[in-house]
Amino acid sequence: MENYIIGIDLGGTNIKSAVFTSAFKPVIERSDLTEAALGPAHVLNKIKSILKMMLVEAAIDLNSVLGMGMGIPGLLDPQEGISIFSPNFPQWENIHVVKEMQREFPFPVFIDNDVRVNLYGEWLFGAGVGGRNMVLLTLGTGLGSGILAEGRVLYGHTASAGEIGHMNIVRGGRPCRCGSSGCLGRYVSATGMVRTFTEELEKGRESLIRSWVKDDPGQITAKMISDAYDRGDALAIEVMQETGELLGFGLAAVINLFNPELIMIGGGMSAAGDRLLNPVRAVIRKTALKLSSEACQVVQAALGSRSGVLGAAAYASMRMEPPGAPSLFHNNPSLSSGDRI
Repeated sequence: MENYIIGIDLGGTNIKSAVFTSAFKPVIERSDLTEAALGPAHVLNKIKSILKMMLVEAAIDLNSVLGMGMGIPGLLDPQEGISIFSPNFPQWENIHVVKEMQREFPFPVFIDNDVRVNLYGEWLFGAGVGGRNMVLLTLGTGLGSGILAEGRVLYGHTASAGEIGHMNIVRGGRPCRCGSSGCLGRYVSATGMVRTFTEELEKGRESLIRSWVKDDPGQITAKMISDAYDRGDALAIEVMQETGELLGFGLAAVINLFNPELIMIGGGMSAAGDRLLNPVRAVIRKTALKLSSEACQVVQAALGSRSGVLGAAAYASMRMEPPGAPSLFHNNPSLSSGDRI
């Protein structure tokens, strides 16, 4: 009988879900709106419904599911299965995600930070295969990050390592739900870039986008800014440049601290490509330590929206491995048998 493993990538905008064989071949995948504003109970119930529909559609028996991994935004306790705080999810505090899932499903469930599971995906299957020191940033509703150092994913004392999005980059800047202000993620994210653009429109600046949204700033998206950039829109070019430069200053500090060989940029906003990354690279060249910056590439992540679900499934697989068993890490040629989570 074929066995299966499930990956869930919970984002501020979309829930991405996938079922894989135990060899990580995709069986069924889908994406649904998160509807985070309706509260944690609604989101968790929606995930349960999505899973049931997928298993029925793929004719998969519950007993053949080995386990499920879930990427959850924000701070969490992966051992206890509790989501402690998620800044882009209203009322999302101390939610026992694993316990809620296991009310409905008999298989083991494991959670980790959403960007760390994306990092597992890119490291094991995508742009990071073969690497030992790298950073993944996901730019979407917010800014998340995961760090691999000497072949190990960093967790930190409270599993909170890698919160680059809460690096204070603008003194006295925009308030953040983390309790601070001026956090990098309030500026360098799809939400942050749109806000920067909207603030300039409110000052009377002109842009093609005014006519696209019929003077309704609530309709502006990061993709619109990229499209306007390609049409030579001065404000779009300026805002993209400013956003990239801020990210560059943040990443220069990351390079100086962690000395990575690779920085991968993922998430929906990464579709901006070199429009965003060229100013990032320019600032890094000017401000990061020369030896470290010259040895580090800044690239787009390779797997796109699939990295989170693949990484979540891989993470669950690794959490289920008995001591001494052959590890999924053996698929990664850069890792020794002693390198574990």
